[in-house]
Amino acid sequence: MSNYAIYQPKGKAGEYAKWACNFYTGCSNDCAYCYCKRGALGSLWSNVPRLKKCFTGDLHAMKVFMKELEANINELRKDGLFFSFTTDPLLPSTRALTLMAAYEAASRGVSVSILTKRSDIVELFDQESWLYPYRKYIAIGFTLTGCDEAEGYASPNDMRIRDMKSLHILGYPTFASIEPVLDPAKSLKMMAESQESCDLFKVGLESGGNRLYGREELKAMYDWMYRHIETPIYLKDSFVNALAFDRKALPKNFVGTDYNVFNSLV
Repeated sequence: MSNYAIYQPKGKAGEYAKWACNFYTGCSNDCAYCYCKRGALGSLWSNVPRLKKCFTGDLHAMKVFMKELEANINELRKDGLFFSFTTDPLLPSTRALTLMAAYEAASRGVSVSILTKRSDIVELFDQESWLYPYRKYIAIGFTLTGCDEAEGYASPNDMRIRDMKSLHILGYPTFASIEPVLDPAKSLKMMAESQESCDLFKVGLESGGNRLYGREELKAMYDWMYRHIETPIYLKDSFVNALAFDRKALPKNFVGTDYNVFNSLV
């Protein structure tokens, strides 16, 4: 595991973000399909988020973060910063560091994307929050599978959509990670119910799991998205490769890796 706070993800994670920040390992959501607890982090994984061993405490973690933020500021202003691949960054036990780091980044013109499965977070970003003046630089994303039964102690999907709507009204860019697709019908239902408050959908298949996808069911899912969703959609490589699509030939509402929810700021 990296001894840095800020780093450049590789492999499938690199498709999701060019720069990321991980302060913690472990997650109390305890989702059945979690790739982290099956993959390289399996031996380090816990249902209790723990500060990475390279940090002696919260103050040290922030000191390291600030040093790395300043060292990479030009690249980060161009590409943004993602939280987080190794925990839910808005759990009650992880949100303090996340929000402090997000503030420091956004106040320096670095766009920040935060992905969560929590639904008790609107008050962290409302008009009384010190993050609110920088809301155009802070995108809040929600994983939406529609399968509460597979997501342990995470907030229910419908409550995540409720919070997405509230944050969108407040002026924050929003995105939804429709990943993993566990049940195509439920994934599409999540997209239909959230699209009016969502600025970008990211759709991907399960990594390293037991779910076998039929080409016809994925093609039907793609056809439905094409007909019914106007919000920009990024199909991850897992989805595109399963259908042997040429990404460059996709219709214009299916965007490429260069698209993000901050494009309107450019």
